[in-house]
Amino acid sequence: MKIINLTPHAVRVLRPDGELAFAISPSGAVARVTTDTLPIGTVAGAVVSVTIPGRVAGLPDATLGTVLLVSLAVRAAVPTRADVLSPGELVRDAAGQPIGCRGLAANPGWLGGHHMLEGAA
Repeated sequence: MKIINLTPHAVRVLRPDGELAFAISPSGAVARVTTDTLPIGTVAGAVVSVTIPGRVAGLPDATLGTVLLVSLAVRAAVPTRADVLSPGELVRDAAGQPIGCRGLAANPGWLGGHHMLEGAA
């Protein structure tokens, strides 16, 4: 299985025991979600807005045997895509600096997609 990192950051994925499972550098391409921010009122003179996710840009079509590592916002914007994963829970060191993520997060259809992708390898 091939993993393509479509985030602008290197991603260090940790196993449950905290050891490094793998690290993946950014591919150079970045998938993003456009947003619209709409003012909906005010509170004590401050504007209250709602941000509405728009279209996803930079996300290639699904390819058998390839998993796309994207941000949580991108993954959430494509809930039917079984070929996308996002970093799991952020892990920080004692100084509060990010050092990796606990596993990866998937959309609900991932299990079926995982078997399809594994079978293609």
